[in-house]
Amino acid sequence: MKFPFIAAALLVAAPALAADLAPDMELGKTEDAVRSALTALGYDVRKIEEEDGEIEAYVVKDGEMAEVYVDPATGKVSKVKG
Repeated sequence: MKFPFIAAALLVAAPALAADLAPDMELGKTEDAVRSALTALGYDVRKIEEEDGEIEAYVVKDGEMAEVYVDPATGKVSKVKG
């Protein structure tokens, strides 16, 4: 009967990496603006580039990695993977 406790502990301990990056949240329309916004939210931006018409940022927070995609026309988050 240890399994329910382990599962509960994992749910509580698992960091919600992108919880503060809501869809349509505005981060900026340039790579520099997106980097600044993500840094202000506590993310370590490892790489940022424009690819396939979007600004793509590779970030780390609390030991978890993610990719954040931003539409440069609107400056809003379009997708978060990770």
